[in-house]
This record gives sequence, C-alpha cells and structure tokens, in this order.
Amino acid sequence: MKKLDKLIIKTFLGPFVATFFVTLFVLVMQFLWKYVDDLVGKGLDTGVIIQLISYTSATLVTLALPLAVLLSSIMTFGNLGESFELVALKSSGISLLRFIRPLLFVCTIIAFLAFLFANYVIPVANLQAKSLLYDITNSKPAFNIKAGVFYKDIPDYTIKVAQKDKDNQTIHQVMIIDHKNGNAMILAEKGQMVLTANKRFLYFVLENGWRYEERGNRGYTVPGDMIRQGFKKYSKAFDLSSFAFNRLNMDLFASNQQMLNVRQLDMAIDSMQKAEKQFSKTVNAYVTVRYPFFKWKDSAWAATAPPLKVKRFEEIVPDKSRRSVLERSEQNLRETVSALDQPTLEYEDKHNLIIQHKVEWQRKFTLAAACVVMFLIGAPLGSIIRKGGLGTPLVFAVIFFVIFNVFFMIGEKMAKSGVMFTWSGMWLSNIVLLPIAGFLIVKAMNDSQLFNKEYYFRVIQQVKKFLRRFKKQPTI
Repeated sequence: MKKLDKLIIKTFLGPFVATFFVTLFVLVMQFLWKYVDDLVGKGLDTGVIIQLISYTSATLVTLALPLAVLLSSIMTFGNLGESFELVALKSSGISLLRFIRPLLFVCTIIAFLAFLFANYVIPVANLQAKSLLYDITNSKPAFNIKAGVFYKDIPDYTIKVAQKDKDNQTIHQVMIIDHKNGNAMILAEKGQMVLTANKRFLYFVLENGWRYEERGNRGYTVPGDMIRQGFKKYSKAFDLSSFAFNRLNMDLFASNQQMLNVRQLDMAIDSMQKAEKQFSKTVNAYVTVRYPFFKWKDSAWAATAPPLKVKRFEEIVPDKSRRSVLERSEQNLRETVSALDQPTLEYEDKHNLIIQHKVEWQRKFTLAAACVVMFLIGAPLGSIIRKGGLGTPLVFAVIFFVIFNVFFMIGEKMAKSGVMFTWSGMWLSNIVLLPIAGFLIVKAMNDSQLFNKEYYFRVIQQVKKFLRRFKKQPTI
C-alpha cells in the first residue's frame, strides 16, 4: 500500500466513525420518540431499558452505515478540495479514479461486513428487541393512584381516594369497590398504603369506616340482605402480580421473517412454495369437480352456437317454473361465492407471506450494496463542492439519503403489494442512485463547476446579454 492510499484511508476513517455513531444515535432517538408513550409510566428497570436500546441499536446498524459512508466521503473529499490537495494530486498526474480506489476497496469491505452483520447478528437482535418491546407495550402501567380519579388497573377492584398526602402513603376519604363479591363497597375516612418488600402485595390499612355487602338472592326479584359492618381499623390486601414485568417465550416470535438469516429464509420460502402449490392443487381439484370447465370440445358440439330466438333468459323458462329456477340459480351462485371466498383469502395469505420472506431476503443484500452506491455518490460530490466541515456536506448527505429512503420505502411497498418483483422493488433505490453516481463521477473527472455559484452567475449574465440582442430598436 502506498503512502497516498494510507493518507486517504486515515482521512476517511475518522469522519466515518464519528458520523456513524451520530447517525445511529439519531435513529435510536427516532425509535424512542415513536414508542415513548409505551415506555413511560411502566416502572421498568434501568437494565430493561438498556437492553431494549442495545438490541434496537443493533437492528439499525445496516441503515446507519449508508448514511455514514455518504456523509464521511463528502466530508473527506470536500476537505481535500478545500485545501487544494485534490488540485495538487491532479496536477501531478493522479486521476480521481486512482485517488478513490483505496476508499472504494474499504467501502466494499464495509458492505461485506454489513451483510454479515445483517445475516447473523440482526436476526438475533430483532428477536430480542421485538419480543422485549412486545412485553413492554403489553405490560400494565406502574401502580399509581391519583386523588379524585377512579383507579381500575387492579383486577376486580375500583379504588378512589379524595386526597393524598405528600408522603404518598397517607390517603383520605377512601372508597373501594370489590366486584368479585357482588360490588361490595368499603368506605373509610383515612388510611395508609403499605407496599411489601418484594412489591407483590399492597396493603390498605384503613381507619374509621364501613363495609357494605349484599348477600342472598342477587339478580332475582327477591332482594337479598344488605349487611353493613363498621370498623375502627381494617386491612385490605391487593395482589400486584399483574403489574410485574414478565417475559414471554421468545420462540413465539422466532418464525417471523425478520428473525431469520439467508439460509433459514431459503428453507422457509421453499417450504411455503411447496405448501402453496399443494394448496393450489387441492383447491383446483375441488373446484373442477363441482364447477367443470372443459378444455377440449365434445365431438357432438356444433362449430358455432346457434342464434338465440329470444332476447332474455326469462322467456325460455315457463311462467310456472320461473320463480323456482331463479331462486335455485341465486342459491347456487351464493354457494359458489361463499365456497370460493375462503380458499381465495387463504391463498392470498400464503402468497403474501412468501413475498414478505423474499423481501427480507433481498433487504440483507440491498442495504449492504447501498454502502458502495453512497460512496460512489459522496466521493465525486465532495470533490465538486470542495467544502469541508459538517455544514454543506450534511445538507447534501441528507438530500441524497432522503432520496434513497423514499425510493427504498416505495420499492418495498410495491414489492409487498405485488406491483413489482421483489428483487426490482428492493433494489429500486440503488438502481435510481447508480446513474446519478455515474453522472457525478464524470463531472468530477472533468472538473465541473456544477455547484459553483459564480458559474451560474456568469451563465445568467451571458443569457441576459444574448436576450438584449433581440430587443426592438427604438424608431426615430
């Protein structure tokens, strides 16, 4: 490796590492903003939050890499162009393609590592992140009784307190409705909320109150006995096990296409395609037996259909049989539609599941190849704009990344809906950006002034000068 190659690689690696972690941080924050309502108020431990962020960060690595490569390549070549190092290299006879060759090799290695990461690490991270997020979103909020609000999160109980002291334990004007025992009601002037050490049970130690309960024939015309019991001190226990954060078995999520690598996806797609063919044969056999469609003409059939002597079908059927014939026809039609609706929906579900697996298979290669495509855009773009730092390169990087993301989402949706093939839909963003990369490389090799304001100012002045020639000369 020559000194020039070492120089350009060292210049690239610093901004790449920095922009990668900044991009990953932004994507993780976007995830947290999306699910902040599901995370807040659940009483989750710090370890659970750290696990969720760690697994989510791993799933976003392949999406952060293309943007990091784009931004760092623009910054690298922009800094070299701003300090006139590119001019010196070109004047010494070194072409732009020779100059970007070592970085192209580095980006190819990054793309290969991105594919390995997407194939072996992200399926495991997806399994952990999706299952953990599911458990968090389906867990109950932390126990928190507010003054003046009916609290119903404890199963079979409704609790209301008129006032809570600052110690968050002393409560006043307590009302407890027990739905298990026929809506029995407890009223007390004050009390204390005591939580056990293992946070499994909550005790209400109530003072000066009454307990109302109806016993006997509840729900019948004969009323039951109304029992009222007064107390000076009464203890009521509530089971808080439903508020504990419990993890489901992760094997329930293991069959999802996002949790599979390429080899597992190939096996799943092959199995589903065989099942789809077998299902089609079964439905075809069922349909052709009940509703035959003859491929070959019978020897007794006429070559052409004879002309009908009537204008409407009802004229053929006698009047006394017309009603029964129409009713039977409608009944057969309804039975046919209902018999074919369920197989149609089942076939669509099977086919859509195959498409989703194929889309996930293509995604592992698409995002890896996007690293190389983004570099082919960023390197010539940085040498053209000749601006270093983080300002101008960030603007151009965001523009091209938005273009990439828009076409990527459009292609994915069109592939999942069956409008496009899965490979063409998932590779749509790279196919669109690759000609742009070629255009920028040609312009950079020819020292184009594509983003130079003075160039466009001179062009506008020349256009104005050309238009003045066609102005009508004043007559004398």
